[in-house]
Amino acid sequence: MDKSAIVNQRLEDLREVMVREHLSAFIFPSTDPHQSEYVADHWKGREFISGFNGSAGTAVVTLTSAALWTDSRYFLAAEEQLRGTEFQLMKLKMENTPTIAEWIGKECGPGAEVAVDGKVNSTSSVRALIADLRKQGGITLRTNLDPLAQIWQDRPTIPGNPIEEYPLTYAGEATNVKITRVRQALRKLHADGMLMASLDDIAWTLNLRGSDVHCNPVFVGYLLISSAAVTLYINREKLTPEVMTYLKGEGVGVDDYENVQKGLKDYFEYNILLDPDEVNYTLFSAVTREVIEVESPVKQMKTIKNETEIAGFKQAMLKDGIAMVKFLCWLDKQISEGKMPTELTVDETLTSLRAEQPLFRGISFDTIAGYEAHGAIVHYEATQESDVPLKPEGFLLLDSGAQYLDGTTDITRTIALGPLTEEQKRVYTLVLKGHIQIELCKFLSGASGTQLDVLARKDMWREGLNYLHGTGHGVGSYLNVHEGPHQFRMEWKPAPLVAGMTITDEPGIYLAGKFGVRIENTLLIKPYMETEFGKFLQFESLTLCPIDKKPIIKDMLLPEEINWLNQYHQRVLDTLSPRLDDDEISWLQEACAPL
Repeated sequence: MDKSAIVNQRLEDLREVMVREHLSAFIFPSTDPHQSEYVADHWKGREFISGFNGSAGTAVVTLTSAALWTDSRYFLAAEEQLRGTEFQLMKLKMENTPTIAEWIGKECGPGAEVAVDGKVNSTSSVRALIADLRKQGGITLRTNLDPLAQIWQDRPTIPGNPIEEYPLTYAGEATNVKITRVRQALRKLHADGMLMASLDDIAWTLNLRGSDVHCNPVFVGYLLISSAAVTLYINREKLTPEVMTYLKGEGVGVDDYENVQKGLKDYFEYNILLDPDEVNYTLFSAVTREVIEVESPVKQMKTIKNETEIAGFKQAMLKDGIAMVKFLCWLDKQISEGKMPTELTVDETLTSLRAEQPLFRGISFDTIAGYEAHGAIVHYEATQESDVPLKPEGFLLLDSGAQYLDGTTDITRTIALGPLTEEQKRVYTLVLKGHIQIELCKFLSGASGTQLDVLARKDMWREGLNYLHGTGHGVGSYLNVHEGPHQFRMEWKPAPLVAGMTITDEPGIYLAGKFGVRIENTLLIKPYMETEFGKFLQFESLTLCPIDKKPIIKDMLLPEEINWLNQYHQRVLDTLSPRLDDDEISWLQEACAPL
């Protein structure tokens, strides 16, 4: 049975459950009970029911129709993966695309009953959905059903992988100190305690790491902090004797993962902080005490790196730069000798070179190696079916990253493999200008990434070009490659940019069916100057890898942009050369020669 037939059979099975439960529609998000961006296989319900495997999207199934909403990163991939199924693609942020509630209202009519699994939907998303559905003729929402428990016969279990202590050598701050800081932050918010549900927040707070989620060194659990106790709710088989001893020494108790709802009902303090964007609706509804609804204070605490973490990032970027240069040198040689690798070979070769570096612990996300038209698919991932050989012409877009014990990396380079069109050169240069303008920016402390985002787009906009994804996101310290809440984005995101944060700079332009261009460095926010007008900040590039000069139209660059590129390349050359062999140094010298 082919993939589309499997999806259509699953829709039939789901609808049998919906008929028994008197439901007109069921909604599947991309999240897990912890509102993770990337989830363990057990919670990939949206992928199971639709066949679409992107990291973002929502599937909705009625008794007679089905639709999937996703963003611009996945438009092309979703069209391909949904082909042959009942699902129609709904393109987010595009004109005439209905909201989920509007579509349900049209498909199901007034008075219908719709359902979600309250365990995998955040409190804020459920509240918003209830309000939106009410406007569609009084449609009601049920939150206590998981139909996957009935129709997903071979559903993967919740991961039970062992976890490990993250040494103070890399963490830079002890767990008991972090817990003290969390309690201090809670007191400022007049909260007696909090439930921490975000997996990377828990891993950071406890200085523990795991392997429950692909590419993200986190583990499934909850952390309940009160004024007098700290309890980790976790599958106990994950805890080695060493980790149990460590947790006891840090004053952290342990209870079963399934007991978190009981723990909330038994919570004895006067009030509790719950982040409605983080805590799922089922758990939120179980609380009997007064709830303080604000963003978890741990999110920003985690994003501001301490000196040890910053030093670790720089070591990780150094190793990653060595691997990248070795790869680019290899790729150049392959092309010059007429040995054209495929997209999958590119992925495998780069990963193997990273694996040679000390403290390597795997990739930080699935590598995007897209040749020409595949590069226009923002989150393209080569498969055996889609894999194509490179040619000595056009662009290879390569977005990749690694997990090292001392840091997480994320880098994109668009590589000219041979002759380019004038359109390709112009688009590449516009993307480079946007990238450099972010790198050059000096800004007032507390500004948000939304206020700076236009710097990456202004030259593109003059030529009627744009991209629909964000310009940058935070990066974890041997944690998730996507870390918030701060980011560069057109949409209003008020989270302030603060010294000590890491953030990527990755503008791009994608011409469907032709090619894509993206250039990305990971940056550190650091002090610039202080005047009577306030504290000003600047960016430092942590990424160490040459940016391809061959596609650049030099006349399009401002003198300050040329100066930045030349200075950056000189630093890359000076830093990496002592760690490379003679052939690699020779290649790097040419790649970093002044423009």
